Amino acid sequence: MDLSRKFVRLVERREDGLVEFEFSIGDPELYAEMLLPADAYEDFCRINAVTVLEGEREEVEQDSGLGWSLHEANTRRY
Repeated sequence: MDLSRKFVRLVERREDGLVEFEFSIGDPELYAEMLLPADAYEDFCRINAVTVLEGEREEVEQDSGLGWSLHEANTRRY
């Protein structure tokens, strides 16, 4: 694992001006879900020299109970 590599996957640019994204260090599969105002998000990406990941992340098997994110929990009805 290369801890000098940092990754961002954009989830959503919200109407309220916040940017929802996933941030990871070393391994894109291990991430923290974050929200920042748009200007702060741009600064965050620049300061951390992130690699922007395209597309949606691969889904974890639903049977494991880990196949969800906070974004999904907030936008879907279970």
